[in-house]
Amino acid sequence: MVKKGVTYDYKDWDEIEGCVTKLVKKILDKKMQFGSISTISRGGLVPSRLVADRLNIKLILVDPETIPADSLFVDDIYDTGETFRKMIERADSPESLIYATLFARRKSRFPKQLVYANLTRNTEYVVYPWDRYEHGIPYESH
Repeated sequence: MVKKGVTYDYKDWDEIEGCVTKLVKKILDKKMQFGSISTISRGGLVPSRLVADRLNIKLILVDPETIPADSLFVDDIYDTGETFRKMIERADSPESLIYATLFARRKSRFPKQLVYANLTRNTEYVVYPWDRYEHGIPYESH
């Protein structure tokens, strides 16, 4: 639902494709091999599929109880760090879990495992093409 006083940053598919390209390059620079992608069932589904296709990873684990040591975790945004804290607890190998996102909210410190394509401009709420209706924002309005 659109809230009064909240600034929104509407992303389009062209920007998402650019973010995925940038994110995949950063992931490849890590020179790690991943057997799967792990994600959460809301914001992470679409980015996970886009990243999986580009990395030729066939297995996407959704809402896993345990994240395998060779799994890349993909989400849409690193915001408060709450999702990261929950996922790191599920990781077989917490120290080597790579947490990849399209955007990271500007903060003073990020976990060393975080790989992101872009930083948000400020504190605006990022709205992706796949979650406009969830927030009561018809696609046609932007």
